[in-house]
Amino acid sequence: MTATRIALAATLLAGPAAGQGLYGLETQVDGFAVPQRGVPFEFPRDHGPHPDYRIEWWYLTANLRGEDGRDYGVQWTLFRTALAPVDDGAPWTTSQLWMGHMGVTTPDDHFHAERLARGGIGQAGVEAEPFRAWIDEWSMEGDTPAQVRLTASGETAAYDLAMSATGPFVPQGEDGYSVKSETGQASYYYSQPFYEVEGTLTLPEGEVAVTGTGWMDREWSSQFLADGQTGWDWFSLSFDSGERMMAFRLRDAERGDYTSATWIGSDGTPTPMEPGAATLTPLGEAEVAGRTVPVRWRIELPERGLDVTAEPVNERSWMGTSFPYWEGPMRISGTHGGRGYLEMTGYLPDEAAGG
Repeated sequence: MTATRIALAATLLAGPAAGQGLYGLETQVDGFAVPQRGVPFEFPRDHGPHPDYRIEWWYLTANLRGEDGRDYGVQWTLFRTALAPVDDGAPWTTSQLWMGHMGVTTPDDHFHAERLARGGIGQAGVEAEPFRAWIDEWSMEGDTPAQVRLTASGETAAYDLAMSATGPFVPQGEDGYSVKSETGQASYYYSQPFYEVEGTLTLPEGEVAVTGTGWMDREWSSQFLADGQTGWDWFSLSFDSGERMMAFRLRDAERGDYTSATWIGSDGTPTPMEPGAATLTPLGEAEVAGRTVPVRWRIELPERGLDVTAEPVNERSWMGTSFPYWEGPMRISGTHGGRGYLEMTGYLPDEAAGG
């Protein structure tokens, strides 16, 4: 890592809310825009960046099957963070910071890499039309996000994937207004859960041709979490029936967990569930990176007759990045079969957590 990137990493870690909860996402900073109910998405504009909001991401995952018959998972994420609500536009003093993560999961290994960049000098960014999101040589690009080429590489793994959507973009929450707590924190949030994927993984043992399904999430906000929320457990589930489901649990030891879910029909019609309608229950744990992390789950949504178990392809799918978290592909069984992805943040080392 160059001295410039070391300095940028320090800036990211020591931003306006350093030391306050989960990466500062629960801290309100005056001057940034705040999501409001009733604001419709406008495409292609909203595929691009929203610099008047403090935090934003373009997040893709894919559940893949190799020509060798094995299950694989891929993650590609670009984060934008603003250090201040006013940007003078100068290349080297811009308030916009960018961070990219890539991950490749196999049944035996998990590979990850990270990139950091300052906005304004062309090293990273997003353009809405034609669509292009990039950081260094990593990119997600196409005429629109409905059909893109996804590329990234680290020291030990890489991928080159073609992703083509067979269904619509789907608003989450209340027509895209996604509430995160009883006290009202929220984001703008939409998904593209209908990608068909094909391409190549490059692993230490060689190249593997893969096919499968993918999911993209887009969110932006200025205060993502409520004070006291320590992290989240987020699922994207793609069922053999063609239906989809998004569900998350935001953990809060004092007020109780906040859960939210959207049921997505095979035609892309979303049905947002009331808070608490979905139940996410840990069934089994693993010791990962000095942490005790729940990796086997029961997911219930009685309104849809759903009662499934989610189990990891690789329970050691740890992203040891500047902000560490668990991220990996899941197998789904029970009333509905299928595959999915799980992201878990905010799990402290056992010693720090008193374990």
